[in-house]
Amino acid sequence: MNNDHWFWIGISKCSAKLVLHLSKWVMAFFLIKLGISGVEHQKADWLGIHEKICLSLIPLRQTVSFLPSEEERQKRENELFLQKCHMIDLTRTTGQKLLFEGKHEQAVPAAMQSLRFAIDVHGLTSIELVPSYLILGEASIGLGRLSQAEEYLAQAQWTVLKTPECTNAIKSKLYRNLGLLYAAKADYEESLRQLADDIYHASEEFGTDDIRTSGGYFHMANVFFRQGKMEIADSLYRQVTDIWYNHLQRIVLSRTRTPETPKGVGPGAVETLFEEEDSLDEAQEAEAIQVLNSIYDIRENQSNRKSQDLAIVCHALGMLYFVLQDISRAKEFGRKAVVASDGSPDDNFSRTIIEFMKVCERVK
Repeated sequence: MNNDHWFWIGISKCSAKLVLHLSKWVMAFFLIKLGISGVEHQKADWLGIHEKICLSLIPLRQTVSFLPSEEERQKRENELFLQKCHMIDLTRTTGQKLLFEGKHEQAVPAAMQSLRFAIDVHGLTSIELVPSYLILGEASIGLGRLSQAEEYLAQAQWTVLKTPECTNAIKSKLYRNLGLLYAAKADYEESLRQLADDIYHASEEFGTDDIRTSGGYFHMANVFFRQGKMEIADSLYRQVTDIWYNHLQRIVLSRTRTPETPKGVGPGAVETLFEEEDSLDEAQEAEAIQVLNSIYDIRENQSNRKSQDLAIVCHALGMLYFVLQDISRAKEFGRKAVVASDGSPDDNFSRTIIEFMKVCERVK
């Protein structure tokens, strides 16, 4: 199959040839820098993203017959623009999901696709390219290619600095990646400074108790854990667990209660409202699995742990797998939560776990 299959190039014939040439060159350059061979790249490319987006690329690659009216041409341009924006979101979410799953090599093609679409939509110097650079940077850290990660993050940082209107959300992600880079270098003090900036900007954008802020607390806890400062690490792990616990509990409650239907609003509309309000995207699902299982492993192996700490992370994992419709694992962690909470002075918490187990039993 011709490699051009993977690239959608639009606008005009001249710009199409130029963008195709540049995107192929940029892709090859980045892959060489990452040390990924052609065969490895093709396998990672297919497993990482192209299996998912292959069919979505078809309408973007189709040759369109001449459209006689300005209205038809404008409609077609708007459709292509929305489709490319969708592809940016899809490839970035997939890339981030793969990173949380520890599949750093497979995340590279997803990030490259998102970068290619972002360049096509926003141009070469836009702030909208930064999330793609950050995924590439984090993938490089995971692959142990720290000098390459520095290049990606330097590009992202330069773009952020020259964009006064840059959002706190993007700044948060940048500082989080810088924190991971310095942690990989064992420069823990600088890592903590960067992660503190991450938490500040995420809190400004989403609030201190949002799951999108919790990643900063989690990585900061990991740094303190590596330094042997377990009292601080435990406190931060507890905070991360509480944030995910509360978020997942809201989702479980919204999915298990019967919503009241306001007058004039159909049941389908109410169901859609709950789905939009309380849900996780693929990347957030992968993040929850990675973060909560990591904390569970730590709690499970702590000799001086508090029973409440183990119980709440088990309950959180039970709710997570319930949301993911893995009922057997939801019951497994629910039972662990029941055992861990035995003798807990908080009767309300124990009753909450029992009620959750009853919900799991009702699911067929």
